[in-house]
Amino acid sequence: MLLRLPTSVPEAQECLAEGAVPIGGATLVWATWQRDGFPQLAFSLRELPEANVMGRETVGSAVVLHRIGGQVPDVLRLAAATVGTGAVRRAATVGGNLVGSTLRCLLPPALVLDARATVLEPDGVREADLAEVVAKRPLLLGLRWSAPIASAYRKLPGAAGGEPPLVVASALHAGDGTRDRLRVAVRDGYDVLSGTTLCGTDAEETLGALRGTALGDLPAAAWDVVRPQVAGLLEGRGSR
Repeated sequence: MLLRLPTSVPEAQECLAEGAVPIGGATLVWATWQRDGFPQLAFSLRELPEANVMGRETVGSAVVLHRIGGQVPDVLRLAAATVGTGAVRRAATVGGNLVGSTLRCLLPPALVLDARATVLEPDGVREADLAEVVAKRPLLLGLRWSAPIASAYRKLPGAAGGEPPLVVASALHAGDGTRDRLRVAVRDGYDVLSGTTLCGTDAEETLGALRGTALGDLPAAAWDVVRPQVAGLLEGRGSR
């Protein structure tokens, strides 16, 4: 297998046009390749500057999970820290987790941050929403969002060999001349549901509004996690 390491967007476009297979940390495809055979040509974005940015409102697709720290919102930092083992986090990338994984541990944080994706195609770079990224699995260059006021994340313990553990992510965003907006996303099994509401005067009012979104279909056990997380974010807002 020939592995190319483009250092510019035009070089990465050439790789796509030549039919090269994009890989992240290869944590998800290595075993399959060993079983079924390796592609003749592959490429990685690990040397591409645009795919390695990380800051308060952006993260590149080639950033490995163990690098994600205090530069990004808490919800993304905490989610990255719970993916796999330390060895996995030193190799797995943001793009591989969002596009290549069936678990997509970073999807709930990306949803509550209201992130937009930058994707690369043979004819150029464009913006896409997360629904398209999940459905069509394009080549992801990175994510951008507006920094929230506060955010939170919780992943429940999971049984070995069982269904993916429950994940709850939330973020509180400042309103633009309106009330603050709360976004919550929950991974229940392999399904990810999300809801958005303007913040009420108290937690129960806000939770009631969230029940009117897609989150209303969640089982009671999930709401037992959502409720204190939302209350904590709103209480923190009141102390500012």
